[in-house]
Amino acid sequence: MPTMEKAEQFMEQFGLEKDYMEYVEAYHAYCLFTKYHADESPVELIIPTEGVLTEFRNGKGGLHHIAFEVEDVEAVKDEYEQKGLMMLEEKPVEGAGGIIVNFLRPRFGFGVLVEFVQKAE
Repeated sequence: MPTMEKAEQFMEQFGLEKDYMEYVEAYHAYCLFTKYHADESPVELIIPTEGVLTEFRNGKGGLHHIAFEVEDVEAVKDEYEQKGLMMLEEKPVEGAGGIIVNFLRPRFGFGVLVEFVQKAE
């Protein structure tokens, strides 16, 4: 189940900055909003404390994957692999809509599949 500690580790791993957090009583969950860059949309991490969200995906939480747009997918791969974190693909692959992508292996994203997206030229 997602915990505050896992959320903080996830944010640190991907250079996310906490903006604000609110507790949503109806879902018994903290909603932590982050900033990746000031001019981009925030990321929302859900940390349930009880109830139906703790049962979602057999208690593994609600976030399946997240995508970050980057300038150079290959450079991101090199950066993370220098830290000992491995990608799913040896080379970026074509995605839908004129993009190329690669994914960080879920074990390095604290159970979340992290996708890096580059607009194809």
